Amino acid sequence: MEKNILIITGGSSGLGLEIVKQAINKGLYVCNLSRNKQKCEKLDCEFKSNYKSFIGDISNSDFVSNSIKEISKLGKISYLINCAEKACFKMPIEYNNEDIDISLAGLKGMILCSTETLKVTKEQNLKIINIMSSAALKGNKNEALYCATKWGERGYTESLKAAYKGTSVKIIGVYPGGMNTEFWNNNRNYVSEEKSNSFMNPEEVAKVILDNILNYKTLNVADIIIERN
Repeated sequence: MEKNILIITGGSSGLGLEIVKQAINKGLYVCNLSRNKQKCEKLDCEFKSNYKSFIGDISNSDFVSNSIKEISKLGKISYLINCAEKACFKMPIEYNNEDIDISLAGLKGMILCSTETLKVTKEQNLKIINIMSSAALKGNKNEALYCATKWGERGYTESLKAAYKGTSVKIIGVYPGGMNTEFWNNNRNYVSEEKSNSFMNPEEVAKVILDNILNYKTLNVADIIIERN
């Protein structure tokens, strides 16, 4: 039987990892594009026949192109979930060139992965799920660069929707609030451990996302906004 493939970026930790686990439990074959070699090797051993890692930088066009082409030989690509991100939180005048490059890598990866996946699937029967943030919906203090990136991702997502309206390619934008994940470990100057412990459970967020993208045959959920209590 041909594999039904879900591609995810950044599936080695946090929300991405929860999506990987739950998608495999639902019978999907998951391909994870991630730069974390150690975590990817662990996942390869844990899931074996239902999972495959592709280790590299999603902002590198050669890595993305070669990985997607290889994945297309494994079975039918039905889902692409763009989940990878990095961020730093500072006052607007404190950002430097390195901060900009780090933050924009996620947007570049989203575009590269979407483009290459659309090519190999010949723009047919594909769902692209772009996981962004509630920061794509409003501006926040100390998040100027993060919001700029997320607003760019939102613009790209909305443009994809317009380009593929009426086709078998479906585009879904996901806008979750803060989650209690490793994402905050490098940003403790902005969000304390105590505060992040009150954020959403990534396991629950992953369930909401997968329930909405997998369970309906006669409709498509275009946007998913998930807010903290």
